[in-house]
Amino acid sequence: MKSIEELKAIKARMQAEINTRDAVGNADTRIVVGMATCGIAAGARPVLNTFLEEIQNKRLQGVKVTQAGCLGMCKLEPMVEVYVPGKEKVTYVKVNSDIAKKIVADHIVNGKTISEYVITNS
Repeated sequence: MKSIEELKAIKARMQAEINTRDAVGNADTRIVVGMATCGIAAGARPVLNTFLEEIQNKRLQGVKVTQAGCLGMCKLEPMVEVYVPGKEKVTYVKVNSDIAKKIVADHIVNGKTISEYVITNS
């Protein structure tokens, strides 16, 4: 049996995660993780969890993490799309937890796209 303090800590942790995943406003940056069967099989769940943890640990405001189904290129999963207001969507491919941390630090916090993991139209 958990103590009241332990339950309150769990509630606070889960509430912070819910706030990170709640409704997205027009001014919010969105991180969308492909969570179809292909993405999950390729390791998308730990990637999603890493994004949630990093955003919570860094106490980033206006950044929401959401899930999508298939993003259309199964062989490149796990895939992550980043939507920053006023900028073009960036699609990262073959993302793992280490790359997810780098995306948060470089792209979300510092505004620098990590080109080595981006799929391009060319």
